[in-house]
Amino acid sequence: MANQHSIPSVDLADFTSGDPQRKAAFVAQLGEAYETVGFVAVKNHGIPDQLIADLYKYVQEFFALPFDTKHQYEIPELAGQRGYTSFGKEHAKGFDAPDLKEFFQFGQTVEDNDPVGKEYPDNVSVAEVPQFTPTFFQAFRGFEKSGRALLQAIAIHLGLDEFYFDDKIHNGNSILRAIHYPPITQEPKSAIRAEQHEDINLITLLVGASADGLQILDKHNNWVPVTSLPEQIVVNVGDMLQRLTNNRMKSTTHRVVNPPREKWNTSRYSIPFFLHPKSTVRLDCLPSCVDAQHPLAYEPVTAGEYLDERLREIGLKK
Repeated sequence: MANQHSIPSVDLADFTSGDPQRKAAFVAQLGEAYETVGFVAVKNHGIPDQLIADLYKYVQEFFALPFDTKHQYEIPELAGQRGYTSFGKEHAKGFDAPDLKEFFQFGQTVEDNDPVGKEYPDNVSVAEVPQFTPTFFQAFRGFEKSGRALLQAIAIHLGLDEFYFDDKIHNGNSILRAIHYPPITQEPKSAIRAEQHEDINLITLLVGASADGLQILDKHNNWVPVTSLPEQIVVNVGDMLQRLTNNRMKSTTHRVVNPPREKWNTSRYSIPFFLHPKSTVRLDCLPSCVDAQHPLAYEPVTAGEYLDERLREIGLKK
């Protein structure tokens, strides 16, 4: 890891081991990390290596398709929430310049007749890459499972019931996003591929980006490179969890910078999983996180209202 001081590493097998001491140690490590840096690297995360390799393979096949083919999968009324989004549509909150990326979003599949299914648009199937959708679906379920375990640890750390988040994220509005940052062909206007931002959701699980470039802002306002080892996923706190915990857990500012000039001819692929609750879930600050030293910092809001506001701020919704 590029800077061991900045990104603590935890082992999810400690949490799922059934050994109370290992489990308690994991909860303490994760809680400490999320209250200080907001990012951890997780090993033994339970998502098979072969599935991750397949995911990257099919993502690369999709982005290699001609633009006219990809563009068929761009459905304007879905505001980027499903299917393809071409270059320059999205920008970071507070920045006008669009990010240098194209992406594809895959969302929740409701399989148990939960009425929330009516809220979600269908996923977009890519005819040219038949394995794309089934692989995304499998990976989505794998990330959900790992994310649920991490949120159980967070719940324990916050003094809540271990399963506090389970029903809130069941059939939640989570997104698996495949991003392609293309090769840089001319002197860029900026050294930044994706401008600094915080994620909207509860937690984000990121499985090995294919090239370096991710940086997080540490407490001393230094940008620190994050490189995850092949067998680890990087998991960070998003704004919804920061809001729910009244700033006790930190939503980390991060960005993606351009590679050194000798690597300008390379593409960068990245596949983050943004774990969201259902839209009706309230994000009002937890009473246990509000006291005289930490007065209430946020107005009450639901997850759906909060997401909607942010999609407008970043230009995906008009």
